[in-house]
Amino acid sequence: MAVLAESGSNPDVELLYDINGLAKDAPHWFDRAMEFVGEYGLLVAMVLLVLWCWWSVRRRGGEEAASSVSALVWAPLAAGIAVLVNVPIRGFVERPRPFVDHRGLDVLVSGKTDFSFVSDHATITMALGVGLFVANRRFGLAGIGLALLEGFCRVYMGVHYPTDVVGGFALGTAVALLLSPLAMALLTPLMKAVERSPRAGWIVRSRSAGEQRNALLPGSRDSLKSQERDLAA
Repeated sequence: MAVLAESGSNPDVELLYDINGLAKDAPHWFDRAMEFVGEYGLLVAMVLLVLWCWWSVRRRGGEEAASSVSALVWAPLAAGIAVLVNVPIRGFVERPRPFVDHRGLDVLVSGKTDFSFVSDHATITMALGVGLFVANRRFGLAGIGLALLEGFCRVYMGVHYPTDVVGGFALGTAVALLLSPLAMALLTPLMKAVERSPRAGWIVRSRSAGEQRNALLPGSRDSLKSQERDLAA
């Protein structure tokens, strides 16, 4: 990694200057907007996307509701685990931030004193995006798109090399996918138990979706009432 930081002819460094150079030519207000989006905005957008997907899943109901909610629970857990895995990686690689070794960068965020590889923001957003994809492909593709935008923003802001971002994408994806079978095996029975709970069942299925399901289940209260009305008629 030290070679990457010292070699100005390295494609990683060249791409860093190319992307960060866009910040020098952009209006001041646009840089401030990119600073907010790259530091906070896209993380908030990912959380809102997860909540939107959860709301959609529980309203739709169906037999796969518990497993879908389990995948949504796994998404933030995967992001948290990936960040924890990144702690020893950063300490082992010890790659300085790009503005430490390279002059002329337009750094939009100050106060970054930790190591650069791997990008936490890229790791978190990609883990959330891949976790969303496990639960729902449409929302997952949107989440992965936001993660890619986050990676671009981190380089644009001058706080990460492109390979820091790629490493974050790889780490987030690996944790979300490789541990997904174990996570689903543990979380799905839990969510099914929550679904059956009269008090906490709303977490997995909305009341309207639950009523529709009960009406279709043979032997359920609503189904028996419907049969009684048919016989009386």
